[in-house]
Amino acid sequence: MQACVSVVDDDALVLRSMGRLLRAAGFEVRTYSSPQDLLGGRAGGQPGCVVMDLSMPGLDGLELQRELAANGDPRPVIFVSAHGSITSSVEAMKAGAVDFLTKPVDARQLIGAVNAAIEKDRRSRETQAQRSAVDACFATLTPREREVLDRVVAGRLNKQIAAELGTAEKTVKVHRASMMRKMQVDSLADLVRIWTATRSPGTG
Repeated sequence: MQACVSVVDDDALVLRSMGRLLRAAGFEVRTYSSPQDLLGGRAGGQPGCVVMDLSMPGLDGLELQRELAANGDPRPVIFVSAHGSITSSVEAMKAGAVDFLTKPVDARQLIGAVNAAIEKDRRSRETQAQRSAVDACFATLTPREREVLDRVVAGRLNKQIAAELGTAEKTVKVHRASMMRKMQVDSLADLVRIWTATRSPGTG
């Protein structure tokens, strides 16, 4: 699915201008004249990003950013504002905004920020898809296989695992082979890589 840039601004001239600029740069663009229009749209599941004005009637940009997050919309946000304060920009960035641009927006800055946001969204969705696949494999493991997995990833040898679980080493080998097959990995290195990658902070 092609990435889409959703632009939200209550100023019709700014909205048209940014829409034309981004379309000319090759992006698919949807424009919204209010936060409510964006929230009522259907682009939340589509990859891409949101470019929004900071100061809008009804919901302001920061409130809209929080509302999107609360609705499970993972798209990165870029703020543009003619009146943005340092406090607002810091708050926006802490909440996960990719960039904070001032009006009139420099075309190259905007395009660069959009490219960065779309790439961030792509990586995030890729990581989430990988995590879902790993979780699906993990769900097929027996309780004992999960215990073996935890210890294998922690670097325990079969002999050590057998001692910790109070079972025979050959039994651990059987559980380990079954666990590796169900996790769809061919080596310990692959198991550690996918397990740590999908369990690291910030991977969703």
